[in-house]
Amino acid sequence: MMDPKPEPVFLSFLVLCFISVLILVNVEADYVRPPPRKDLHFPWSLKPSSHPQQVHISLAGDNHMRITWITDDKSAPSLVEYGTSPGRYTSVAQGESTSYDYMLYSSGTIHHTVIGPLEHGTVYFYRCGGDGEEFQLKTPPAKFPITFAVAGDLGQTGWTKSTLEHIDQCKYDVHLLPGDLSYANYVQRRWDTFGELVQPLASARPWMVTEGNHEKEYIPFIKDGFQSYNARWKMPYEESGSSSNLYYSFEVSGIHLIMLGSYTDYDEYSDQYRWLKADLSKVDRKKTPWLVVLFHVPWYNSNKAHQGEGDQMMAAMEPLLYAASVDLVFAGHVHAYERSKRVNNGRSDRCGAVHITIGDGGNGEGLAHKYKNPQPEWSEFREASFGHGELKMVNSTHAFWSWHRNDDDEPVRSDQIWITSLVSSGCVAEKGYELRKMLLAP
Repeated sequence: MMDPKPEPVFLSFLVLCFISVLILVNVEADYVRPPPRKDLHFPWSLKPSSHPQQVHISLAGDNHMRITWITDDKSAPSLVEYGTSPGRYTSVAQGESTSYDYMLYSSGTIHHTVIGPLEHGTVYFYRCGGDGEEFQLKTPPAKFPITFAVAGDLGQTGWTKSTLEHIDQCKYDVHLLPGDLSYANYVQRRWDTFGELVQPLASARPWMVTEGNHEKEYIPFIKDGFQSYNARWKMPYEESGSSSNLYYSFEVSGIHLIMLGSYTDYDEYSDQYRWLKADLSKVDRKKTPWLVVLFHVPWYNSNKAHQGEGDQMMAAMEPLLYAASVDLVFAGHVHAYERSKRVNNGRSDRCGAVHITIGDGGNGEGLAHKYKNPQPEWSEFREASFGHGELKMVNSTHAFWSWHRNDDDEPVRSDQIWITSLVSSGCVAEKGYELRKMLLAP
């Protein structure tokens, strides 16, 4: 599982310096985090060099799935055999591989192979590279109902382990992760241990992720940002017409989901903004009545942590999302949970989106306990606890959202609400002209 070579002392010192700078920049002077649970320990596990490691899957266009894994053997084939019966593989797909160097670290060979077309709601058995164990996955259903597990800011702590155990009890179809995956923070081996940690879940259900600040790993004049993230977690950006793995969209079971980048340009002259306008122009609310958006830095946040960090992106993009009648927005970054009413331009609006901050997956920095008082009018529920959310799209008009804190059993719902789609409320029809005007603007 792990490269047995020890980290050089001077590289570790360099990493600690970078982490110290980041902490000093990002933590508010009056904000003191409570002691978190300890990082998980990952003993070395010597396996054959061709053995698939860190297996995870993601959606890759209509009826297709991308299988990603890593091998220490550079010559191992990017081959996936699959079928609907254990040990009987009726189809084979050939993919591509990549690798990267980061300071003195060299990654294994990272394989990306797209399989399909696949049947909806079907269990498939698959094997990577013609070697190692057999995995199984289940494709999402063709139509409602469908359930999403939602948890951001995961990390690799005892709280992370608890969150994953709770999610594993949930009968979900797709995992949504709004940024901050491994908390590797420049230490590349931490990407490897994170891949091993999430493999039991991420190899069985598609994980759809977007980047957070801890994925950036930018070193001025030495390393561009997001090198590790882009190499390891390839999302269907090309399939959605995007030029960057940092923002993309996909459709599943009557929902159009848009994953935006909080850490790449987003103003009205940016590639991301132009792509977003083009993507929204293709959305058919008769085919996908629900419209959901994810990004890392929340726009509506009454916690004292990370105040105002999403304001510029909100100023640039909220008018477009409001005109498009986005139903739900998920964000992370703040290590706590908060749910808003339907809101737009800083106040309640029946045609606005419900904003949910769910950066409480289990990171090693602890929880953000301090909230602004009085509670803003638009803020409906807030609590600083680790947990995860479940979004069940019941049909084209109604969805059920529940949040589960880790201190309780998974079936216990700490927060819950029925949500009615903006299509059924008439808001989509009301804002049709406004949307067309914005989409046609140069």
